[in-house]
Amino acid sequence: MLLAHGIGGRQDLPIPFSAAMTGAILALLVSFAALGALWTEPRLGGVLARARPLSALFQRAVSSTAWPWVWRLAGLAAAAYFCVGLLFGPDRVENPTAGVFYVLFWVGLVPLSLLFGPVWRNLNPLRTLHLLACQVLGRDPRAGLRQLPPGLGYWPAAAGIFAFVWLELVAPERATLPVITIWLAAYTVLMLAGAVVFGADWFDRGDAFEAYSTLVGSLAPVVRRRDGVVAWRNSLDGMAGLRPAPGLTVLVVVLLGSTMYDSLSNAPVWVRFVQESALPAPVMGTAGLVAVIGLVLAAYLGTTALAGRWGDAKPGATAGELAHAIVPIAVGYVVAHYYTLFLLEGQRTIALLSDPLDTGANWLGTADWTISAAGTTPAGIAMLQVTVIIIGHVLGTVLAHDRALALFPRRTAVLGQIPLLLLMVVYTVVGLLLLFAA
Repeated sequence: MLLAHGIGGRQDLPIPFSAAMTGAILALLVSFAALGALWTEPRLGGVLARARPLSALFQRAVSSTAWPWVWRLAGLAAAAYFCVGLLFGPDRVENPTAGVFYVLFWVGLVPLSLLFGPVWRNLNPLRTLHLLACQVLGRDPRAGLRQLPPGLGYWPAAAGIFAFVWLELVAPERATLPVITIWLAAYTVLMLAGAVVFGADWFDRGDAFEAYSTLVGSLAPVVRRRDGVVAWRNSLDGMAGLRPAPGLTVLVVVLLGSTMYDSLSNAPVWVRFVQESALPAPVMGTAGLVAVIGLVLAAYLGTTALAGRWGDAKPGATAGELAHAIVPIAVGYVVAHYYTLFLLEGQRTIALLSDPLDTGANWLGTADWTISAAGTTPAGIAMLQVTVIIIGHVLGTVLAHDRALALFPRRTAVLGQIPLLLLMVVYTVVGLLLLFAA
């Protein structure tokens, strides 16, 4: 596995880092001013019935009863192939298992979901296994032993995402087969047990990767309407349609805070601090991960509480109502931080996938692939990183502004957004400093 997730740095930017930082802050300030002057009524989260349908040929294809099974079987086949290397391959760096799990799956789920929506719901092999078992037993897959508690919300998914990022960023020997196998086995048992107890609806909120894909997929330009028609939509309409739910705030903050910690963990000052500490590295890593997520959460909760007070909103409602605005920020950081890892390590992993048992085979015809930078340069990557972070924050500002117009009385709507603007600026500054720490 690559230890460094990016190859761009402050020295690679074609403009001074201070100029990039200033430009990012100005972009937020200008966006805020323009929105306050020109965007005076809530516009997002429109009726999906008005979304423009895709072509009739495509509609016929996706309306086929075989269409969902194509993706379910594809997910099962991919999982089975992954298990070849996981269960029977040698525990060496030539084994593609770690690259598939941490790079192709975890990072690759973001662009897939951004383009096509919540794809993991269709590909999830655990959901498919549960469905097949229910069909064999003649049971309704949505019927469990008990009702899914309404207050459970996204809390299981938030816990699952934290467990995964702890594995990815902190756990000792995290790229070895025994560690990955134990984690996946425990996760599989928990997910299938949840499905047995609560039915298939458990996966919507309980499966961390389904919830992750659904959050990111809310920004997708396509959506399947309630009538089954697949249509084009405004991506921000999809994200604005994400409603408050228990655990949603913590889930999005874990996504954002864990990526920030990943940047911090690669910074020389943190590396030296861990090396000089008397405590074991996993203990320091766990403490650092929890501390960064806790700081991000505290900043968000404090700011939204202040925004609610200034905006004269219903007490306690602001944090949940505005949680969706954090999602594009988190997505921007994921793209910025993991782009080079996905580009370079992803190619290496695909090459290794042709020989999961390390016997010299070439099952997929990719064993001879050579890693290509695809025309990218360190300067280009650094600019891409800055750009996607700025775009993520600007989109977050738009979403927060639109929701604030519906949440706050008109006379206090702009005033209530000032703390949110300051939070966006702080997230931007801290995010860029961590990403380009050197």
